[in-house]
Amino acid sequence: MRGKRVVVFGGSGFIGRYLVRRLAHEGALVTVAVRDPEGAQFLKPMGDVGQITPLYANIRKPKTLERALQHAEAVVNLVGVLHQGNQAFAGAHALGAKNIAEKAAELGIETFVQVSAIGADAASDSLYARTKAAGEKVVMDAIPTATILRPSVVFGPEDDFLNRFGAMARLVPVLPLVGGGETRFQPVYVGDVADAIMAALSREDARGKTYELGGPRVLSFREVLEFILAETRRRALLVPLPFAAALPLGAVMQFLPNPPLTLDQVKQLGHDNVVSDGAPGLAELGISAPTPMQAIAPSYLARYRKPGSQRTADQGQS
Repeated sequence: MRGKRVVVFGGSGFIGRYLVRRLAHEGALVTVAVRDPEGAQFLKPMGDVGQITPLYANIRKPKTLERALQHAEAVVNLVGVLHQGNQAFAGAHALGAKNIAEKAAELGIETFVQVSAIGADAASDSLYARTKAAGEKVVMDAIPTATILRPSVVFGPEDDFLNRFGAMARLVPVLPLVGGGETRFQPVYVGDVADAIMAALSREDARGKTYELGGPRVLSFREVLEFILAETRRRALLVPLPFAAALPLGAVMQFLPNPPLTLDQVKQLGHDNVVSDGAPGLAELGISAPTPMQAIAPSYLARYRKPGSQRTADQGQS
């Protein structure tokens, strides 16, 4: 990657900061294309002077993309939203991906990594999953050599998964088990996802392929919440919430400023979020020992513990 010009859209986000650090370490010249360049200045110390450049780009406005993509040799699109807010799913996942990929294709860029999500499906009842699938399609239509990466839920110190429920456990005595807590996840460490992107950028055999990224263990939603409660040393009643009750609850809660649950998230919980049988994944990208959640998450879930709480011998196990 030394001397290679790489543009990272959404590079100031959760996965982006890990990827930018790796790119800089490998000697790449990184343009971080974001709507708020000032807010991305924290990335610059990750590289040498002038190596990392935050630059304004709005994925909904194709004219703003050309400056960011000029002279680029590779592109990574990390833009995504978890619930409908200031950016709608379709605009962020589909239209934005289309604008980036088509402009990159015009400029002759063939190395392109699109970070999607496990469960992306044009026929899904979840708008999130449908727009993720639409984003994959428009990228591959524009750049057939692109690589699609589909991670399961991504964990790490800045995540919006374990942290969300850790915060809830601190505030409320009851946590809902949507659908009975049977939905399965395969949490993948953010550092492993960043390593997978690095591999996809450099490996010729990754071109035109789709990879599903999952961690070493599959956990049910109930097991995830039990792990969080053990590591935060909190007690909360886990109450099964049937989908029939969760759907209207999500429909109402989604209008809150920072909703703990949305209608679309309930629909997503109706489907397992694990690597498909036989799908290429981390191992095929050279990551043979993915990082377990139990090795990383306790260090940052500790912030949600009661002051002075004592760890019992059996806590933290799952």
